[in-house]
Amino acid sequence: MKLGLINSAWAQAGRETAWGIQKTKELGFDTIDIFTDPLDIDIPERRLIKAECDKAGLPIVSICCVAVGLIDFNPAVQRFHLARCKAFLDLAYEYEADNVLLVVGEYIWNREVIPPEEQWKTGVENCRQLAEYGENLGVKIALELEPFPLSLLNDVDSMSRFIDDVDHPGLRANIDVSHLLLADVDPSELQKLDGKAIHVHISDCDGKVHGDLPPGRGVVEFQPYLEEIKKLDIDGAISIELEYSPEPDKISEWVEEAYRETDKLLQEVGLRG
Repeated sequence: MKLGLINSAWAQAGRETAWGIQKTKELGFDTIDIFTDPLDIDIPERRLIKAECDKAGLPIVSICCVAVGLIDFNPAVQRFHLARCKAFLDLAYEYEADNVLLVVGEYIWNREVIPPEEQWKTGVENCRQLAEYGENLGVKIALELEPFPLSLLNDVDSMSRFIDDVDHPGLRANIDVSHLLLADVDPSELQKLDGKAIHVHISDCDGKVHGDLPPGRGVVEFQPYLEEIKKLDIDGAISIELEYSPEPDKISEWVEEAYRETDKLLQEVGLRG
């Protein structure tokens, strides 16, 4: 698999887009994931991202999209988020990306007012629409598992069932290693996603709260998860996801450390290539 970086690591530290893309290539990454919103960026920024990635020789693998309104009970909110997600799929097509990384959100009101089955059904129907739209563009959707109690997709079983219910080849799973640990998912459970996973996120955490730290700064035992991921034979990328650096002025060192330690882990398991 290729080793990539989500470019939000640079943006969170206040570094400009072009600088971050160039630095990503300089550090040795194979690919890049883009965290942006097509409804927020202007045309110059939209074109700059693709031009700089092309110049650096960094293929864009994934574009990250958080769309919690896909399971909102208000039809108008759902329609907005469907339109917004389609704009992400359009941008992924424009950037020649493989997928849109999609976060679908959480059950509302502690699952007590609106039956959870109805919220699940809403998410399934809306994601099927998006998968059909993406199919016409040649862009897949990779769903992210979130390790929170009310997240719609918070373990491997719910992820697998959701994919089965949508029943469209354009909608698959993203595997996030630190999220698996936080959700108390045993590495062996990943085999339930055989044929259903197309993208991977990797980061560390303290084992208690969401952290997205460079590997080695937390408690994640990566090798068992990476060995199971290798068995899945995913033709895609493993992308490092980093949250806010405690020292923004040293963001280069933060990302370089994450690259070095992740590359070491992937080489040990035979996943880099």
